[in-house]
Amino acid sequence: MSEPELELAIRAEKLDAADELAGVRSQFILDDVVYLDGNSLGALPASVPGRVEDVVRRQWGELRIRSWDESGWWTAPERIGDRIAPLVGAAAGQIVVGDSTSVNVFKALVAAVRMAGDSGSGRRDEIVVDATTFPTDGYIAESAARMTGCTLRPVTPAEVPGALGDRTAAVLLNHVDYRTGRLHDLPGLTAAVHAAGALAVWDLCHSAGALPVGLDEHGVDLALGCTYKYLNGGPGSPAYLYVRADLQSRFDSPLPGWNSHAEPFGMRPAYEPAAGALRGRVGTPDILSMLALEAALEVWDGDGVSVEAVRAKSLALTDFFLECVAAYVPSGRAESVTPVDHAERGSQVALRCADAGDVMKRLIERGVVGDFRHPDVLRFGFTPLYVGFGDVERAARVLGELLR
Repeated sequence: MSEPELELAIRAEKLDAADELAGVRSQFILDDVVYLDGNSLGALPASVPGRVEDVVRRQWGELRIRSWDESGWWTAPERIGDRIAPLVGAAAGQIVVGDSTSVNVFKALVAAVRMAGDSGSGRRDEIVVDATTFPTDGYIAESAARMTGCTLRPVTPAEVPGALGDRTAAVLLNHVDYRTGRLHDLPGLTAAVHAAGALAVWDLCHSAGALPVGLDEHGVDLALGCTYKYLNGGPGSPAYLYVRADLQSRFDSPLPGWNSHAEPFGMRPAYEPAAGALRGRVGTPDILSMLALEAALEVWDGDGVSVEAVRAKSLALTDFFLECVAAYVPSGRAESVTPVDHAERGSQVALRCADAGDVMKRLIERGVVGDFRHPDVLRFGFTPLYVGFGDVERAARVLGELLR
């Protein structure tokens, strides 16, 4: 190990020793692999296997149908929503868990158009969507526009304020860009959308559990996100939908399932929506994955485990990674496309590299797991609950060895 490498390794040890969140790592099932792909699939919390076994063997196997009441299955979507709420800056009673992110994008966007109504110059018939968004958001937005008779207008987040007008009904934005890790200005963009008389819909997939969001504080209208990234809910774990309290009585879901009926067991032919966030429910909850998510969220119950602490460590980890990459990787071999400014950075670092696909394969072979995004991006996600500074130094060192 060279002198610069030794210095960075020693610094990593000191940073890990001073890390107030270091003890949380023991609550996850990990090995000696450096796992930097938690922005795609979070690691397995140690409490989940036992909980799932109990759900399967006792709640389903012994109690069977009684578990809808006795084990709290029926109320799980709202109960778990209330556990997610403080992680995204929301009061209780505004989040319901269920369905996929894509389904919740559809529900939120169509409902937003229906709530937008008319402007002084006529009907609001335009949906503005982040042109750089994750593909499914764009697909859903296009379908929602056709269904509601709206025009779809894709623009970059920076172009949003100038694109708004009397025709704008709803704006769909990603809080953190999935490719670059760029953090967009949720407070400023939400205020601009509201000034135009439209509704703001935010996708929080790459921010919930990694950084403060402030849904209530900033007056966000509707929001949704997945739970299998920084919330560690497991593959395909159910997503969530946020409906601001004062909008709930007007929330008109395009998917009015029996679970969101005011009297779900009345089996009436006419639909009458339930009060509150329950309007976001559709069909029977996916209990196995939902209760696995509930167990996973227990890692946030420890003293000192807060979104603010996680954000501080996230920025420290990504700063240190960029420093190590600069020290270890040959000049010109990889270029960061993630903003240096903390106010514009999520919890990942994306490096542009000419042969990124092959490089990532070789990194994984060497025990450093990130992911590759077409055509030339190496993407590394930093989950502060279980990633340490030693992991960061090792990942950058191995990357440097491969690129040399």
